[in-house]
Order: sequence, then structure tokens, then C-alpha cells
Amino acid sequence: MNIRLLPLLSTALVALDTLADDRPNIILFLVDDLGWQDTSVPMWTQQTHYNATFHTPNMERLAAEGMTFTSAYAASISSPSRCSLMTGTNAARHRVTNWTMLPDTATDDPHPLCTPPTWNIGGISATPDVPRTYTAQGFVSLLRAAGYHTIHCGKAHFGALHTPGEDPRHWGFDVNIAGHAAGGLATYLSEHNYGHRPDGTPYALNAIPGLEKYWGTGTFATEALTREAIAALESHKGSDSPFFLYMAHYAVHIPIDRDPRYYARYIAQGLDPREAAYASLVEGVDKSLGDLLDWLESNGERERTVVLLMSDNGGLATQSEWRSGALYTQNAPLSSGKGSLREGGIRVPMIAAWPGHIAPETRCDQMLLIEDFFPTILSLAEVGDYRVPQPIDGESFAPLLLGQPSRHRRRPLVWHFPNVWGNEGPGINLCSAIRLGRWKLIYHYDTGQKELYDIPADIGEQHDLSRRHPTIVRRLSRRLGRHLRSVGAQRPTFRATGQPCPWPDE
Repeated sequence: MNIRLLPLLSTALVALDTLADDRPNIILFLVDDLGWQDTSVPMWTQQTHYNATFHTPNMERLAAEGMTFTSAYAASISSPSRCSLMTGTNAARHRVTNWTMLPDTATDDPHPLCTPPTWNIGGISATPDVPRTYTAQGFVSLLRAAGYHTIHCGKAHFGALHTPGEDPRHWGFDVNIAGHAAGGLATYLSEHNYGHRPDGTPYALNAIPGLEKYWGTGTFATEALTREAIAALESHKGSDSPFFLYMAHYAVHIPIDRDPRYYARYIAQGLDPREAAYASLVEGVDKSLGDLLDWLESNGERERTVVLLMSDNGGLATQSEWRSGALYTQNAPLSSGKGSLREGGIRVPMIAAWPGHIAPETRCDQMLLIEDFFPTILSLAEVGDYRVPQPIDGESFAPLLLGQPSRHRRRPLVWHFPNVWGNEGPGINLCSAIRLGRWKLIYHYDTGQKELYDIPADIGEQHDLSRRHPTIVRRLSRRLGRHLRSVGAQRPTFRATGQPCPWPDE
């Protein structure tokens, strides 16, 4: 792949007449907060109790058609993941390191020892000179320039309120269904107008926009979004151009409203009401996936369509949820959950299928990170020569999908969260991490502590080996520190002195 970096205002230069007529449609099915265990498809070497709890026949169907990834990773929080997805850059570089909402208000909780850096609370923007944003060109605009019809449906969370980046059309989507600045939703319930008063005004900043015709109909938000996505596909039907659908569900983010179509099933299984409500959200998402697969098949598009399923971070399962009694899911055998750089916060379920191209019922254990979707999707769409203003940290995993040689085996993966999310648990606040091969190092800025884990041997990160292997700790600390400095990463400061916290290798 040839990537050339041009000044900020450059645009994609793609020769349309060189592209094949049979380029695939692409569906990226991104679920919000779906944990590694929140599916009946085993993402490990064995099925677990939690795999047996959930009923996701369409995820099983997708896995039977294609490839299940056992070592897929995202950032630990939504905005960093989604900004990395759109731009192809790591969070350490784009500096959207916590969740965004208001353009002038950071979302960090207070910390007794440290102050987080002045990060990009405005998110990302294709327009330069927007305060506190990272300027980049998204891959969707490149797809559209190459002739793709581009559809966004669901959660965006790319830019803060009143910034250009909050609108998916800013990123090259021809159609935007319900995407805006918010990273969550007020309610899934049409009885509450998805967060709007009867006069149409929102009673919460995270009210879902654009679904007015479903208000008061009893249509769960997941179902309403699915119907709108299919309607958008129907409108495009008959066109010569391929489509890209970004189906970005608000589910399974809190609030955990009961999906009435499936709730009773899980009560009958013996789950408590909270767990049953969560499982009903998961099954609603699975039904959405099945509806899209059915539409592809009934319209003769299944053989032509790549479907990629992914989550934006780990499941919401931290010590804070345990203590408050709000725990709905569990990532075990992984440790911790959303917000943490432990495996439970960053390792996510992923499945990819493309009949005739991706071998069915296969598994891939090689590691990938969410910024890898940028070059991968462009590669699958045969957009091979493009110009963007930002460096691309992601690497295409198309070779993994197509059974070709790949460089991913020895590539280090880096996570950077110099922020205070607020929840409690291991590896949650003020951390950076690196994984290289079997080894993973987590560095804590507030204490200087370093944790070392042999992930294949200890997937639950129960045994810190940092004292046993000081040479490996030093080597990974050097790799992590040098990388963070090279991409212009930020670090917190100590409240007592105003001095920056040391880098991992200092």
C-alpha cells in the first residue's frame, strides 16, 4: 500500500476508471461495549459459562461463514476507539484519550495525585483549526471518492457537541441515521421517545435524534435503527455502485433497558432481572445482524459483501460496578472491564465473513488493533493509493482474512490512557500499555508501578511477573517510552509539584 502524506487541505485522488466493477459491499457492524464473553461464539480456546448464557445465533452464523478473531483489541473507552477507527491513528497520537461530549469540558474525574493532560476534548475533525481537535481525513471520505455509497446508522461519537466532527456527514457519509456527539443514549424505549419530550425537544443531551416516526410505537431503539439501515439499503438497491454501511449500534451501552422481545427467555434461564435485561440487549443486536444478513441473501448481495463485526471496548465490568450493584456482564476469564488496560477492557469479540474469499469456520489468533480497520477496509475496497494529512498507524489485516502472509505477528500494540475515567479497578486510570508477542507491560503514571504478564499462559492477568523478568520489563519500557515520545503523546502531571510524570523508560 502506498500512503503519501500531503498538506492539510489535500483530498483523495482516486482514478475511478481503474477500479473493478465487482468491488465488494462492506458492512462494519460495531457494537457498543460488547464484552469478549457477551456472545455464544467462543472467542477463546474453549466455551465458557458466559458463552452458554447468551443466545446469539446470527453471530454463530457469521462465524460459521468466516473467521473468528481471538486476539482483537480496541481502546478501553469509546471515543479513543472510534477516533482511531476513523483516522487510522493510535490514541497516543490523536490525543482523544477519553470520552468526548462538550467542546469546552473535560470528562476526567479528579485524582488525588495527578492532573490529566490537556487532551483533545473536541474529538477529531476534517476541518483544521478547530480548538482541541485532531485534524485528519477519514477513510469513509476516501470510499465515497472511490464511488462507494456510504451509510452511517447509530452511534457516532467522533466529535464533541457543536464541532464539525460530530456529524457523520463531515466524515464522508452520504446518509446519517441517528449519529451525533453523544456516546450513549437516554433510553432505548420508544415510549419515552428515545429521550425527547412530547413537543420534540430533548430532555437529555444523549437523546437519539432522527427516529421520530417510531416514537410511541413500542419499537425498541435497536430495532428502529435496523429498520432504518435496511431502508437505506433498499433506497440504494439497483445502483451500480457498491455500498459501505457502518452499522454502529448504541446497544449494549447503559441504560440497560429490557428488550421485551427477549427478556422473558433469560428470566426463564434463571438469570436475575439485571442480567436478563442485559442479555436481551445482546440478543437484540444479534437479531439486527441476522436481519442484515437476511437482506443481503434475499437481494443477491451476500456473496459480494464483506461483513466485519467488532466492539469498541470491553464489557462494563469493573470494581465500581460490583460495589454499586450495577454489574450486568462479566468478562472472565479476563480481568477487569471497560476503561481498563487489562484484557477485560481492551480485548473484544470480532468476526469477519466474505463468502468465497474468507475461509469458513476458521479462527485467527494474531493480534490486531482497531486503527487497523482504516487500511483494511480501503484495501478490501481496492482503494490502494490515497493521500491523507495524518500518519497511519494501523496496518491492514486483509492478508489475514484472505489467507496471505502478514506482518502482524511481531508488531507491538500500544494503548495510552493518561486520563481518569473515574471507575475503580486494575489498570483503569493513568496508564499506558504495550503488548509484544506473549508479553504485556502496563505502566501506571501515578505510582510508577509496572506490571508484566505472559498473556497466553495467564490470560486473566493474575500473576505479575515484573520482578521475575526485569530484563523484559526494561526492554518493553524502552519500546513503550520511545514510541509514546515519537508520536507526541501526552502525560499527566503531579499535583504537588506541577512536574510531568515520568515516561515508562525514565
